[in-house]
Amino acid sequence: MGTSLSRAAQWTSTDSDHGKLESTLMNESLLSEILRFVEHFSSKNPQEAEILFEEPLQWRSTLAASDFTPDYEIREEDVESQEKDEEGRPLLLLSPPTLCVRNFRQLSKLLGLANEKKLLEVQACVEENRNPLVKILGPSLANIQKIGKADKDKEQQQGSESEPKMKLVRLLQSADKHILRKFMKEISEKVDLNPNPVRKEVEYLKNVCSSGDNKVLKLVRYTSDYEFPNGCRAPLWRQLQGEICYLVIEPYDTETLYITCSATGVFFNMGIKPEGDEINYERTSEVFKDIVSLLRSKSQVFAESMDIQDAREAARTSRPHVELVDAQTQLSLKRIEKPEPPQVKDVQLIPSEVEEKKDPYNEKKKQQGAKSKNKAHFSESSFADQLSSMKIKNQKQQSDLFSETSSDSDQSYEEEEQPVRRQRNTDQPSDYWQIQKLVKYLRAGDQTATLLTLYALMDYDLKQEMYHLAIQDSGGLKVLTNILHLEEVNLQLGSLGILREISLNPQTRRAIVDNGGLRSIVNALDSRNKDVKALAAETIANLTSFRRARRTVRRYNGISKLVKLLDCNVDFANVDPKQEKDVEVARFGVVALWSCSRSPKNQEAIHKAGGIPLLGRLLKSPQMNILIPVVGILQNCATEESCQDAIQTEGIVKDLVQHLGNDNDALRIHCANVIFKCAENKRTRTLVNEHKGLPALVSLLSKTDNKQLMAASTGAVWKCSLSSDNLDVFQDHKVLEILIGLLTNQPEEVLVNVVGALAEFAQKPANKVTIRKCGGLKPLIKLLIGRNEPLLVNVTRVVEACATDLDNMAIIQELDGIRLVWSLLKNPSPEVQSSAAWALCPCIENAKEAGEMVSSLMGAMELVIDLLKSPDVRVLASMCAVVAKIAKDKYNLAVLTDYEVVPLLAKLTDNPDDMLRCHLAQAIAQCCSWRNNRAAFGEAGVVPPLVLYLKSQDMKVRHSTVMALHQLSKESNNCITMHGEGVVKPLIHFMGSDDEKVRNAAADCVRNIRVLFPGQARAKKAAPLS
Repeated sequence: MGTSLSRAAQWTSTDSDHGKLESTLMNESLLSEILRFVEHFSSKNPQEAEILFEEPLQWRSTLAASDFTPDYEIREEDVESQEKDEEGRPLLLLSPPTLCVRNFRQLSKLLGLANEKKLLEVQACVEENRNPLVKILGPSLANIQKIGKADKDKEQQQGSESEPKMKLVRLLQSADKHILRKFMKEISEKVDLNPNPVRKEVEYLKNVCSSGDNKVLKLVRYTSDYEFPNGCRAPLWRQLQGEICYLVIEPYDTETLYITCSATGVFFNMGIKPEGDEINYERTSEVFKDIVSLLRSKSQVFAESMDIQDAREAARTSRPHVELVDAQTQLSLKRIEKPEPPQVKDVQLIPSEVEEKKDPYNEKKKQQGAKSKNKAHFSESSFADQLSSMKIKNQKQQSDLFSETSSDSDQSYEEEEQPVRRQRNTDQPSDYWQIQKLVKYLRAGDQTATLLTLYALMDYDLKQEMYHLAIQDSGGLKVLTNILHLEEVNLQLGSLGILREISLNPQTRRAIVDNGGLRSIVNALDSRNKDVKALAAETIANLTSFRRARRTVRRYNGISKLVKLLDCNVDFANVDPKQEKDVEVARFGVVALWSCSRSPKNQEAIHKAGGIPLLGRLLKSPQMNILIPVVGILQNCATEESCQDAIQTEGIVKDLVQHLGNDNDALRIHCANVIFKCAENKRTRTLVNEHKGLPALVSLLSKTDNKQLMAASTGAVWKCSLSSDNLDVFQDHKVLEILIGLLTNQPEEVLVNVVGALAEFAQKPANKVTIRKCGGLKPLIKLLIGRNEPLLVNVTRVVEACATDLDNMAIIQELDGIRLVWSLLKNPSPEVQSSAAWALCPCIENAKEAGEMVSSLMGAMELVIDLLKSPDVRVLASMCAVVAKIAKDKYNLAVLTDYEVVPLLAKLTDNPDDMLRCHLAQAIAQCCSWRNNRAAFGEAGVVPPLVLYLKSQDMKVRHSTVMALHQLSKESNNCITMHGEGVVKPLIHFMGSDDEKVRNAAADCVRNIRVLFPGQARAKKAAPLS
């Protein structure tokens, strides 16, 4: 228990007086092991259990006298054991809260009494006795136990008298080892730790320190001399986090460095805490692959010394390496003349380091390579055949990609891929080092050797992350992209074939973009070779899964280059073998554009490059692997209004409607989504109807098991129902009843569209009755308690439409729908607030005992007043409409007046929005009927702005203003203001209105001005004479 407590336990502080055990799984496991050991110690080792501790273990206990049995001496709160030592001291003494124990027998017995408190007692004992072995065994024997072996000489010196005590030492050693072995096993199962490379590197650095005058480091040491059985020196709880050991290194030219070595790499930590020997484990730097790399970055002296050693080593080994490379090249060239393709094993003799130095021997090697090049016969078609096997492997991945809906991609186009830190294991398998050798050969060899090496690399399973790591660590990504600048087609094909495979990995594709490789791949799209174009486009499709890559493609004119790949003038009904290659190039171009089109700016670039007409032409293709990405691009681009117009004018809607009848669900999802987005345009809705697309959409509503297809088809139905002609077609197909049935057991993305469509159906009076009779109101009201903002907006629209029917209103009121709608005014979304307010207007107007209902709603008036201060014009307009409805009840109008609704409405009169002006004038007209509100409005200066409303182009604004002026004209001071603003002439015009209410209001207003204005004017003139 000595080593396990000091090495495995995790403490809140190194201070022995204040440190507590952290609440961690490892600490809980450690306490459980100690409990199990102590609890059974007395029964298994009765002789050793009687041995007295050198000092008693003391701690603050949670036990009381009532927890002890009668065989203890209990005096009020104090408890003593009947057993005493030679001096008459009890072996267990409880003086609350302090508990004192002198041997294992009493400890075991105590834990048996503690019941459910036993683990707490063990924790308290450990925390207050940080070094229990010193108290149990004494300093000398405790030191023997910590070292892990008993000194036989010392044991003999203790005599036969100490034999039981030495046996106790061995028992404690055995328990300690058992606990450590258990923890070691748990750690090995969770974390892959390999301390051997770290140990070798530390030994190397220690040799550097002790190399006489050439030493470059003052000191290299571990922070801990204790090494666990697995070779690590970090505490066990830190090993669970992948850490191996901690180093202190003192260079000559910088301060002391404190370093953490872990499974992921090497980095600086915060150093040793000032209050003790404990390490502050927090990372303070980036992660380096090894200690030497870290020291190079920090110490200039160390870096220069290492460079000198590397140069000496390179000079010593460079000439033999060149000879081996040349011999291997000659061997490979001989094998090329045979019909067998080159194998990986033919290149495995390539040495690990090749230096590119210009010396006579190297020049001779290049000349020999140039001569032998004439013997090799490589054709583009043969290399394309070699790549075809790799292409076949990608078919499944592409089909999986096609099955994705672009609704996901549309929503995620702003998201960056989050890089995942790789677990770099320095003890790599042989294939890792072989890949690195091949990459170095790529850098050093001539064209023929490079081509052979590309063949060898392609024979590996490049989907494995280990190979990606090997290529990156050896600088292979830069070499592969540089090969693309060569004019040799075979080399370009080989490089792109490898880049395509490794770019399927998220970290690797990010590394390619970071190294500037994407620009070279984009430039490869200009190649005259169609295979090169196809491979470059496919690689771009893999790379552009995150935003920065898509931006890079656009920056280097990659969008227009990809669009050009789509221009294959082919009759898809009769494709000859020569045109198949053009179709394949177009297919990969489409896949790349689909990935790029998740960015709004790329969508605009595709449209500007003339991509929409070309995509429309490809919609004639019967190949599913072309159709799906084509429609996927159209779906992404349909968010742009200019693209919507192009889709409409290019005749694409007809093809989309035709593909709705296809058996492929992915294709139907994309087609329905394009219609969903484009049907905001009235002309598009008409085209869908003309091409018989509405019945096709209705047929998709039965695919309730495919939620993505349901979301797309219901969205298209919703937008198409914005046209009354389409609505009639839908009603002929009983779509309303189908939609009502979809109000339950559907995800929110489907419900938003279903309820949106119901809102359009509910605009017709007959459909309001159908909604009620089919039981649609109850599930609709239940949706008011959700949090999805678009769904809440659509539900309130349906409630607004249905509330105009008195029978529907009765059901809404019975289901407590008004209160639920009113509660939505608290929603933080202005759109939800506005929609809820519009729904309240018909509810207040048609509800039974509406005035009493409104006044009974807790906090309703306060909500209305607060929202009249909103910065959103839509909210202000809808709340003015609500005020106009509430103010029809005198009691509620009085409450609003007390809440100072008059000055709030007056402040809104300067707003130029016509909708707000219309409902504001109505609210003012209704509020004038209470006491002095007319005078208050006049004093607040509402009359001059209202007079200006009469010049509005909106007839509704003018009519509601006439009604407001009529109410205000009943106050004589307002008449003077109106006359001064020249209101009489426009009012005389409104006296000829077709609307009887407006006509009468205008006439009454002119009458009031004529009757009240002269008397009030004379009174004002006479006032100064008095």
